[in-house]
Amino acid sequence: MIDFWLAAGLLLLVALSFLLIPVLRGRRAQREEDRTALNVALYQERIAELQAEREEGVLNAAQLDTGRAEAARELLADTEGAEVPRESRLGRPLPLLAAVLVPLLGLGLYLHFGASDKVELTREFAQAPQSMEEMTQRLERAVAAQPDNAEGLYFLGRTYMAQDRPADAAKIFQRTVAVAGRQPELLGQWAQAQYFADGKKWSGQVQALTDEALKLDPKEVTSLGLLGIAAFEGERYQDAIDYWGRLLVELPEGDKSREALQGGIARATEKLQAAGGQVAPIQAQAPAPAAKAAAALKVRVDLAPALKAKVQPGDSVFIFARAASGPPAPLAAKRLTVADLPVTVELGDADAMMPQLKLSNFPEVQLVARISRAGQPTAGEWIGRSQPLASSTTAAQHLTIDSPDQ
Repeated sequence: MIDFWLAAGLLLLVALSFLLIPVLRGRRAQREEDRTALNVALYQERIAELQAEREEGVLNAAQLDTGRAEAARELLADTEGAEVPRESRLGRPLPLLAAVLVPLLGLGLYLHFGASDKVELTREFAQAPQSMEEMTQRLERAVAAQPDNAEGLYFLGRTYMAQDRPADAAKIFQRTVAVAGRQPELLGQWAQAQYFADGKKWSGQVQALTDEALKLDPKEVTSLGLLGIAAFEGERYQDAIDYWGRLLVELPEGDKSREALQGGIARATEKLQAAGGQVAPIQAQAPAPAAKAAAALKVRVDLAPALKAKVQPGDSVFIFARAASGPPAPLAAKRLTVADLPVTVELGDADAMMPQLKLSNFPEVQLVARISRAGQPTAGEWIGRSQPLASSTTAAQHLTIDSPDQ
């Protein structure tokens, strides 16, 4: 921040010069005015002396006129070039007072309305965090500086859940929904956080959130998993089997979550049979459909010629795919630098940032490339976006970074 305050100090000095220079000029004009008054007084004294000599008979009329003319020439010579004094209604104390108050007022306004927190945050994001706690603090400050950034809110909510802070996560997911809209994936995350925040007690709010999420998307994985957990805890084992079975169908082969789900279904089956019940046939055990094959998108990223002089080779470049209608978090992402451009990369399920958010789980996605000098994936200086396209697209795509990131 030292370089920032030095630059701000120089700008304040420039601003002060506009106030102090007129004051200094006013003092110079005052000195000129004083000298002119002295010359006029000497002229009047000389005229009085000539008049006295004329009355005493020392000078005749012609000599008196010559003396007056000579005194007038001397007065004109002395006052020639003097600036006409400008009248000021402000007086001299007011500019001096303004010279003191302007920097103080400017500093106060900047600290209140300025972006010193964003400047410091940008410097911090340029360095990798040393711990999970430090990363959480950065995300919290980023959300405070950009409260309408849905990506930042979503990541903060997920971070709170990873740190076993469901109450904080529920509040953040509620804000995310308010910013990004009532998307089924966000509603599911909110419901899950609220359920654990309430001590694993099912509530009307959680029920309403899961109902809305599944109405918008019957395959919403977080809501299905949460309903299965709640049913199991409530000893409604058949419901748990049904929900987990539906979720199992949505997960691709090889997903690590499949093994845990199958174990949960097995335990629910055992408890149901031990209670004398029979397991109703479900569709969950059906193999995952072929459409769930791993998705991969190939994209070539380039930089617009007009921006090449405005970026640095070391600036970070984030290339990612996100759901066209879904959570704001990237489904697959890669990080490069401007020096690597132009570059061709492949984004696929293997690049998923979270197991439940994969390209193959969303029918339509959008490709995004962002340049961030601070190394912050959720905000930067320049960006390029594609039109929505099917996640099953096999043709290579081209993406140009050409617009300011807003």
